[in-house]
Amino acid sequence: MDIQAAITAAWQKIGGQIDSFIIMLPNIILAAIVFFIFFFVARWLKLLVKRLTRRHRQARNLGMVLGRLAQGAVILLGLFVALSIVVPTFRAGDLVQLLGISGVAIGFAFRDILQNFLAGILILLTEPFKIEDQIVFKDFEGTVENIETRATTIRTYDGRRIVIPNSELFTNSVTVNTAFDARRIEYDVGIGYGDDVNEAKRLMLEAIYGVDDVLRDPAADVLVLELAESSVNIRARWWIKPPRRIDDLNSRDKVISAIKQKLYVENGIDLPYPTRQILFHDQTEETDGDRTRQREGWPAGSNEVPKPRSISGSLKRIAQIQASKNGNGSDRNLAADDNR
Repeated sequence: MDIQAAITAAWQKIGGQIDSFIIMLPNIILAAIVFFIFFFVARWLKLLVKRLTRRHRQARNLGMVLGRLAQGAVILLGLFVALSIVVPTFRAGDLVQLLGISGVAIGFAFRDILQNFLAGILILLTEPFKIEDQIVFKDFEGTVENIETRATTIRTYDGRRIVIPNSELFTNSVTVNTAFDARRIEYDVGIGYGDDVNEAKRLMLEAIYGVDDVLRDPAADVLVLELAESSVNIRARWWIKPPRRIDDLNSRDKVISAIKQKLYVENGIDLPYPTRQILFHDQTEETDGDRTRQREGWPAGSNEVPKPRSISGSLKRIAQIQASKNGNGSDRNLAADDNR
């Protein structure tokens, strides 16, 4: 008897819920229609703001920020209206209170997402770089394709796409190669120690200004950089406009080719290979510490400068010394070899 009553009560409760759902079904359908209308209006408003600011480069990022904020505000308003249709007693303060209660949990769960979102908004507002700028970030270099609220995408020069979280870009150093209209390029050229430095500098400037891509203002210059091991290094510096990667490569190709042609081919100025001089000496107990009997690059003072010995002679000398220690040689043979 009790089981039958419980089943009857449960069935009546389910039937009441079904009746309530049927009664609310028109409101749910109307709320869904209203929400989708607000959703499409939000998308249209976002596209409208982007279209109005697309022609103005300085306002392009600001238009993206305003468009996304307007889209979010309209969708949130549509959510409030839809909930009010489904639940007539619903108030906006109830949703705010609910969000306040669960905000801490949501913040911990989506901390990285929120961090990237806020960083993306700040990047779009402060504009450290813009779409179509060429940037360098850590090991990545390319052209900025899009700046979203979560991440920024760049297209590398070899045709790959890199997605970088906005929080990384906002908290780390980024090099913007196209931030200014002109860019200075430099390259080091080594000439021989026997060549005339002033003449080489004059010829290098002549070669640089012979390239059409090089700007006359700011002026190019050449500076002696260092006295290296095998060359006198001269740094050539020139400016190009625009400062994009392809222009950089083309300019380097033309200027370096012109410098090589002008210095080496036409005027015979040496462009030396790296060279190194190796000095051999006898480092034995007999000669150890006696600088007059060694050749290590230092002067011998007033003493006799030791003569160089061939490698084969040095090896023979070492073998004879080793043999004398083992009792297989004679002091007479060693003395005779020293007099050679």
